[in-house]
Parts: sequence; C-alpha cells; structure tokens
Amino acid sequence: MPLNDTIARVTKRIEERSSEMRATYLDRMRRAAEEGPRRAHLACGNQAHAFAAMGQDQDTLAEGRAPNIGIVTAYNDMLSAHQPFERFPQLIRDTARAAGGTAQVAGGVPAMCDGVTQGQVGMELSLFSRDVIALATGVALSHNTFDAALYLGVCDKIVPGLVIGAATFGYIPGIFLPAGPMPSGLPNDEKAKVRQKFANGEVGRDELMKAEMASYHSPGTCTFYGTANSNQMLMEFMGLHLPGASFVNPNTPLRDALTVAGTERALEITALGNAYTPVCDVLDAKAFVNGIVGLMATGGSTNLVLHLPAMARAAGIALELQDFDEISEATPLMAKVYPNGLADVNHFHAAGGLQYMMGDLLDAGLLHEDVQTVAGNGLSTYRQEPRLSEGRATWVDGPRVSENEKILRPSSDPFQPTGGLKQLYGNLGHGMMKVSAVAPERHIIEAKARVFHDQDSVKTAFKAGEFTEDTIVVVRFQGPSSNGMPELHGLTPTLAVLQDRGLKVALVTDGRMSGASGKVPAAIHVSPEASKGGPLARVQDGDMIRVDATNGTIECLAPDFEQRTAVTADLSGNGHGVGRELFAAFRENVGLASNGAAVVV
Repeated sequence: MPLNDTIARVTKRIEERSSEMRATYLDRMRRAAEEGPRRAHLACGNQAHAFAAMGQDQDTLAEGRAPNIGIVTAYNDMLSAHQPFERFPQLIRDTARAAGGTAQVAGGVPAMCDGVTQGQVGMELSLFSRDVIALATGVALSHNTFDAALYLGVCDKIVPGLVIGAATFGYIPGIFLPAGPMPSGLPNDEKAKVRQKFANGEVGRDELMKAEMASYHSPGTCTFYGTANSNQMLMEFMGLHLPGASFVNPNTPLRDALTVAGTERALEITALGNAYTPVCDVLDAKAFVNGIVGLMATGGSTNLVLHLPAMARAAGIALELQDFDEISEATPLMAKVYPNGLADVNHFHAAGGLQYMMGDLLDAGLLHEDVQTVAGNGLSTYRQEPRLSEGRATWVDGPRVSENEKILRPSSDPFQPTGGLKQLYGNLGHGMMKVSAVAPERHIIEAKARVFHDQDSVKTAFKAGEFTEDTIVVVRFQGPSSNGMPELHGLTPTLAVLQDRGLKVALVTDGRMSGASGKVPAAIHVSPEASKGGPLARVQDGDMIRVDATNGTIECLAPDFEQRTAVTADLSGNGHGVGRELFAAFRENVGLASNGAAVVV
C-alpha cells in the first residue's frame, strides 16, 4: 500500500520547515560521533574515578575495548510504575558482563507521581519536571564514559524528559526499557462511578478510598490509557522500544527477558560494532509522524501534544499543532481503552495490542515503514511480538486479526474515521481538544461563560448549586508561566456530573487535562495564556462562547470582545511553598503551550 497522501504531505512539510535546524543538529551529532568511544578521551585520573566502584568490571572498563552502557534510571518507589526498576540495574550489569561488556548507573532522574499531586500544590511542578529530567539526563551522560545508554522510565513527564536528554546526546545509541502495567484491578469505569458519586455527595471518603486502592493496587503502570501508557505506545511507534515491550506486566519472566534482550541489543548497536544506531538517526521526522499516528489511532493523551513538540525540537525537528490536526484527520481511531472505552491496557494488549495495530496501519499506508529503529531497519519489525523460549525473549509474527473488536478494530472498520485530537483556533486563542471520548452530539457547545481562576473555585460553585444552565466553564491563569500548568483532572468528575444531569457543559482553559480527561469536551492548552495577556483574560461572566470541535473553533461571541482590556490576576501566591520557589526561572522563561511549553529546548 502506498503511503497515505496526507501523511506524506505533512511529513514533507515538517522536513522542509525543519531543514536548517535539523541539518545543524545532525552536523553536531556526526562530529561528536567521529571522536570515537567516549572513554578514550578521559585522562587516567578521570577514568580511575569513573571505574573505582566497579569491582570485577574495573579491568574491562580500563582496557576500553568493550562497550560500556550508561543506565539512566527514574527508579523510585513512590511511583508504582517505576518501582520495578529497582531490580533492573543488577540484571543489566549481569547481562552486559556475560556478553563481554559493562554497565553502570550513570545517574538518576526525578520522577514525580501526578496521581499523588493531582489537585495539590505539588502539581505545579509537574510539567517543569520534564525539563528537569532532561537536564538530569544531561548531567548523567556528561561523564563521557558511555558507548550506549539504557533509559528506564514510564510515566507522564519522565519519558519525554528522557527523550529530550537522549536526543541531546543523540550520537549515543539508546534503548528505552519499560516496566509494564500492573495487572487489572477494579475496572476503571467502576472507579469513575465512585468518584462521581463522591463528587455528588452520595458516598463518603471511605468508599472512595476503597475504590481507589482497588484500582491502583500493585507495582506497574496504572492501567487506564493516560499519559504513561501513551508514552509506552509512543516509544514503540517511534522505534525506541524493542517490539512488543510496552505492555508486558512487571516482575514476570518475559519482562525480565525483555530487559536482558534490550541490554544485549544496546551492546550490539554501539559505534564499536557493525550495527551502529545512534538515537539521532532513529529520531527523524518520519519517526515523529509515526508517533503522532499512533497517538491518534489509540486515542492517546493530550499531554503528548505538549511533549512531542519539545521532544522533536531537541532532535532538530519543528512540530506544529496543524501537523497533529491533519494527521488526526487522516488516522482512524482503532482502539477503545479507558477513558475512551471500558477496557484497560491489559485488555488492549490481549486483544492484539500495538503489534496488531502497527501491522494494520502499515498495510493501510498510514505509517512510514522506511525508518531506523533500535531493533533494525524498517518498522515492519514491530509487527512481531515477544515470546518466552527457554528463558529468553524470542519474536514471532504478531496477530493479524483483532481478538476483541469491542476494544481493537481494523483501520478499515474503525470506531471513528478520524483520530482522537482536534486543533481549535479562534478569537480565544489556539488550543486542542481530545474528542475520542466525547459523544458527537457534544462536539459543538454554545453557552454562557462562567469564569474562574482555579479549579477549587469551580468545585465550590458546584457544591453551592450555582450551575443550573448550559455553561462554558473558563478556568484561566493556569498556563505554564502562571503556575506551571497543573493538570485540572480534578474537574472531570464535577463536570461529568453536570453533563449527566442533562446540561451542556464544556471547559475552556489555558491549563491542561490528563490523559484521563474523559467525556466532557475540554478546550485545553489555549495559547497565549491569560498571564501573558492572552484572549482568555478578556472573557467575562455571561459571555456567549462557542466551542466547535467539528470545525475546530473556539470563539467568544460578545460584540465588544476585541476592545476589552485584559484583566490581570494576583499570582504572587504561586511563587512559594512545596518547592515552587525553585522554579521561578522556569515560569519566567517557559515557551508557549502551542510550542510545547518548554524551558530547555
């Protein structure tokens, strides 16, 4: 099947737009690679410091003829998704040694749990943690002693931050090793019902806590299809995982075998061998287009619309919201995974998962096959799925038909003809909406505005019974320069209750929602943000606003809207407490949300 015309056109546009920046990036990577193995440039004293704690591997490291892997790990046991990484470094070291190489933990990167900070002050550090992770990755690899890197990360900002760091050191081969999702617990839709009942005052905190603990119950990634699992999909579609690595459960023999296989592959693709595969060659425009196709076909997280432009810029590639919109129009929605459906990622994986989906999309001409990946040349390798054979990972042909068409359907008969995200543009600014979980009859909402400056005020108004008619809830001064752009996921149960009561409601915000934004239409990431004088700062209570995901517009219909003076807000309280003092420079220097809300790229 020839490549889809839209995919080809958008890819060409990205390549042309990025040509100068990409050429500069690749030139830097080539010159760095030509210097040869990094350890060769260290003085003896430098090397002695680097190898002092390596025990039986000291001699191998000192000789400098065997490849040395740097492990960059986001391990902590605050995140269930990252707790399994505690075991990975020893397994990697043992594997490398057995294969004639070495491995060292190059450094750790911070990894905060948005589930813990959701609705809390700490969430105001969450988006910026991506840039901190990129910086920490740079510090880890700056010791200049590594021939390849293994990146251990799963969740929201962690993988994007690691990718930015990996791209910056793009002359070093790198493989991302995931930990896998936790086994299925309380179904996500049942958990959501309890949350709505709690928001409505129908159950107490004891019932809510019981439901939450039954859902988030063991090591591994949360099982809904939010940002963490969207990240894992992305790493496969972009060729940074081994095929089929994303959704194998933690602490299982197959998961360990995939970690071993990833380590062995990292040793094979260094510049010391004949299969040199630097990250800079993997992360080209075609890889990013493939990632966006995967995002649309799976109905993935809106957070990736922030992360992908920042990741791409680190590799010398410029992505714009128009690219997402046009790729979404060309890509059918093939999956129904919560919050877009009742299934979780374990059910999705069992139904055929990414291997079925990638094979189908390749056959439909919706993916670039001619890409470089950590597994070899060509994306067709990712049609294969791993199996355990005598304790080792082997790969067999993946499924060619879906095992459950309520969860996973072919591109020729999708759940929706277009993908999950829609660009919105109008006199209120430039934003995005995740439409894959929103009923078609709610894609256009026209109603009076209620304006708030934080999500708690929305909840207070809800509890006071103030929402009695169709309403567009405007929550402004929530952008990255205002307060770090925290997720407003806590609004989902409240707005869902109003919607279930028969009201037409929508959210418009310069903030963001999580991958679990759900069934309420939400125009998010609206840029420029209110604190920069963006149009949202001119909205008043009672203004008629039209949110139109069909035609891609967000408009204030007030006749005097353009003549109004933008209001300001007292944001002095956003600068201190729970570490916010340390991020003043980030708030002052962060870019527009439409460009990825980045600081370091």
